[in-house]
Amino acid sequence: MVRFAFFALAVSSALAALSASGSAMAAGKDVVKAGAAIATTNCGRCHAVGRAGDSPNPKSPPFRYLARKYPLSNLEEALGEGIVVGHEGLEMPQFQFDAKQVEALLAYLASIQKR
Repeated sequence: MVRFAFFALAVSSALAALSASGSAMAAGKDVVKAGAAIATTNCGRCHAVGRAGDSPNPKSPPFRYLARKYPLSNLEEALGEGIVVGHEGLEMPQFQFDAKQVEALLAYLASIQKR
């Protein structure tokens, strides 16, 4: 009886962990999806924001290659405080995102990187 109770407890714990893991994965997908929407809405008119395609503005780097230039984590502060950059004479609009938007955008960027 004790073995069965222990086994039932172990199975119950494993199922709870799997359920929590599935919830975390779903939440992670939602964050990436939110980041994709932010990128498309705010950046897509100049940058290629997906896994393929050219940037509408050839001087704006495709997002899928950003990690080739610098660690994506370096963007966290700039995105939160207001990123201002120029692309060889073409000024980028100033953007400032809240913490959840920064998290979502960085999660999305990480999900599409090509090395």
